Amino acid sequence: MKEITKCLNEWNVIIESLGQGKQTILIRNYGTNLTEFLLYPTVSYVLKDGYIQSFQSKYHEFVKFNDLPKRNEEKSEVKYFAKVEKVFETNSYRIGNLKNYYIWTSKHVKSYLNTRKAHVWVLRVYELESPIMAERTKGLRYANLLEKVSLEGIKPVISDKKFLKLVSEIN
Repeated sequence: MKEITKCLNEWNVIIESLGQGKQTILIRNYGTNLTEFLLYPTVSYVLKDGYIQSFQSKYHEFVKFNDLPKRNEEKSEVKYFAKVEKVFETNSYRIGNLKNYYIWTSKHVKSYLNTRKAHVWVLRVYELESPIMAERTKGLRYANLLEKVSLEGIKPVISDKKFLKLVSEIN
């Protein structure tokens, strides 16, 4: 039985968009050497005025509904595991061509990117058999959960056929 503690810190609403098949990619200023991790929800973005404007208008209701994770003291609900299927670089000016694969606005993505190159992570996301309440170590990008999580019984959030179609469109 495979277990994991490594997690990526990410906005809860982005985790939910990945977990509900609304988003397939992450866009970063950096690549990654990790090939798999749990998705650990963060909430700091909710504290920023006008954060909702960072998302495409058709997703505003989704964002409002999913902006905060379930929490219990220092623990947050972890529901998803991700595998990095591919990472590629693209010119930051071409990010708008990928807007069907993420829920942010292109303006937000461009303001986030501080380089001319963007690293696009294509993720295959799986739902854990049962969500868990977990506490993590400190870390800006990555952290570790204090307890191991079993990957037994994980299920892909989108079908193999749909995922392969999405990957071929993204390339």
